Amino acid sequence: MPILLLGTRNPGKLREITSILEGSGWSFNSLQDFDHVGSPEENGVTYSENAISKARYYATATGLIALADDSGLEVAALDWAPGVHSARYAGENASDAGRRELLLSELSKTSNPDRRARFVSVVAIADPAGAVLNVSEGICHGTITFAPRGTGGFGYDPLFIPDGHTQTFAELPEAIKNHISHRALALVQTKEFLAADSRG
Repeated sequence: MPILLLGTRNPGKLREITSILEGSGWSFNSLQDFDHVGSPEENGVTYSENAISKARYYATATGLIALADDSGLEVAALDWAPGVHSARYAGENASDAGRRELLLSELSKTSNPDRRARFVSVVAIADPAGAVLNVSEGICHGTITFAPRGTGGFGYDPLFIPDGHTQTFAELPEAIKNHISHRALALVQTKEFLAADSRG
């Protein structure tokens, strides 16, 4: 079975990705298996640029075909910020709680009552030669709460209620989130590519 490197050390994200890609005909390693591998700079202006840059970096550094994603939360009342800067929104070493706090604080300062938002995820796969093998995108629309709710998930999940639901990503059962989330939608397309790949 061919090996795919999952380019993340985030335990929540790893669990999500492996759960969705299970049955694709590939086995998985993660960056937790490669302590010596650092992180590339994320200076792209789009999710796609960042995802491709990370996938290439991890593939070259490990000699494995690598998957990386870049995701962000876009909020209507903040002119669709924080977007590609979501992970670094409150500073390089801020906690998830710190980022959520800043987002709610910025929303409270605006006179715009629009709580619409969307999560965007782009998943890229590259080989050790730097060739991009596949790029998939997923978007999930929803609204932002006035306070964090729920203990599941990670990142901005406690603030985001997907359309058609009354619970945040952090309150919804993992099985539902892994069916409707932005990353899930991108990964389902990724899984189709992996399953069709002759190596899998």
